[in-house]
Amino acid sequence: MRILLCIKKRLKIPVLQKTDVLVVVPAFNEAASIAQVLRDIRSNGFKALVVDDGSTDGTASIARECQAQVVSLPLNSGVGGALRCGFRYAVESGYSAIIQCDADGQHLSQHLNDLIEASNLSGSHIVIGSRFRSTQNTLDPSTTRRFAMWWLARIASRATGCKVTDSTSGFRLIRMPLLIELAKHLPDYYLGDTFEALVVSGRAGYMVEEIGVAMAPRQSGVSTASNGRAIALIGKSLTTVLLGLHFRIKEND
Repeated sequence: MRILLCIKKRLKIPVLQKTDVLVVVPAFNEAASIAQVLRDIRSNGFKALVVDDGSTDGTASIARECQAQVVSLPLNSGVGGALRCGFRYAVESGYSAIIQCDADGQHLSQHLNDLIEASNLSGSHIVIGSRFRSTQNTLDPSTTRRFAMWWLARIASRATGCKVTDSTSGFRLIRMPLLIELAKHLPDYYLGDTFEALVVSGRAGYMVEEIGVAMAPRQSGVSTASNGRAIALIGKSLTTVLLGLHFRIKEND
């Protein structure tokens, strides 16, 4: 019965083309890297929306010069807030799916098509690009952070019914009808837009898949989350999910 239900759900989902997908790039003071990121996206045949999250360094003007659509937020709202704005833009503009892509150059545009192909083959509403499923990545997080990430992945796997190794990856495809729900409810706090959104989607019956992708080092700048701060916020997010205090979305029919 479960297999038949999955097949029926897949048959309802139309095949995505490049023109159906908008690449959403949240950016805060990424003037040094945004141009190359947008050139790579465009060279692979995709349209991009840059959500300028209150930058003060010319990120928005550089993005416009690269012929990307740009939405500028007056204040820094965090990655989740910027993504929610981008999701709403995509829904209102008639796109069937979005791909989240960082502005720092870590996410490689060569994998954009891989995310679409995976969703078309499986019918998944979310396809995650995992750093940990690719042999081309050399990642060495601290022991404490590695343990915390393992716990996040374990909980996300249980919630989604899919083996998840990289629940905090910001490189992912999200398609209708889930896109509409997250455009309304995606949180703006740390891990709310990645781990928590994944758990909430899985518990609401949306299909999740994960594929391996290579990732590059940041082209410039540093991560805004130090190890200590990240561990504290991971603990908060785990508590929120385990106690069922997370946000809610409409269940998938």
